[in-house]
Amino acid sequence: MSAGLKGIRLAVVGGDDRELYLIPELQKQGAYIVGVGYEKAPPLPGVTLISSLLEAVNEVDVLLFPMFGTDERGNVKGKYADLPIILNKDVIQAIPTRVPLFIGWAWPALKSIAEMKGIRIVETALLNEVAILNSIPSAEGVIQMAMELTLITIHGSQCMVLGLGRTGWTIAHMLKGIGANVTGVARKAPDLARAVEMGLKAVHFSELEEEIGSAEIIFNTVPYPILDRVILEKVARDAVIIDLASIPGGTDFEYAQMLGIKAKLAPGLPGIVAPKTTGKILAQVYPQLILRQLTTINTSIDS
Repeated sequence: MSAGLKGIRLAVVGGDDRELYLIPELQKQGAYIVGVGYEKAPPLPGVTLISSLLEAVNEVDVLLFPMFGTDERGNVKGKYADLPIILNKDVIQAIPTRVPLFIGWAWPALKSIAEMKGIRIVETALLNEVAILNSIPSAEGVIQMAMELTLITIHGSQCMVLGLGRTGWTIAHMLKGIGANVTGVARKAPDLARAVEMGLKAVHFSELEEEIGSAEIIFNTVPYPILDRVILEKVARDAVIIDLASIPGGTDFEYAQMLGIKAKLAPGLPGIVAPKTTGKILAQVYPQLILRQLTTINTSIDS
């Protein structure tokens, strides 16, 4: 048993089934866990349950928020919570400066308030060591969704992946492996070159309007309004769009529905399709990140 987190008090705030697997793994490493928003969860031996986030911030050394972050109002999703969990200005102002806040991604307003208060925010979804491993269950999940939403096989289908980032590459790789005809859409020349090397059809975003009409299944990973009205007009009406981008996604869903195009927003897939694997992935990565942040904070305080 590793004791790398021995004596460190961690607040695990909200989340979904991923956290049910993350918590015991962190306990194995010696962490003391405070659970915020777990009133309706299965038994969690050794976990101290606190319903008030405001109360918890003064009881711990580190705050761990879900990978999907909060909505624009600071609401934290808590599958097992009895009461709303809200990361608002009052809570942020109550966080001691020695306590780092880990969250998948943070709204600009949250980062601005935290910066003024001197609170360290670590956006874990932006870290390669998290995002690349997380892309595996994400890719499996979207391919599963594609199978459920279409009347065709993935093998031989015309698939388009918008954005060749960490998740986009994994999706493209898996699709290619099961026989799909894959088009990778990117802006950077190195990404387009790598797409060619992988045997994909490489398309620059400037050519998307001309090329998208041939796609039967479209996977979007870009968190900007890529699939707007102009582009959607060119999409085949029997095509399926699966949007993995963070809420609100990169698709005009209302207009897609008006056109009769199936379009589905699918954030947080790792926690839906493979919570055990994803929880253990986070448990591998968090200890080093936590120790690094606490060391940095303690060093700055001592100096």
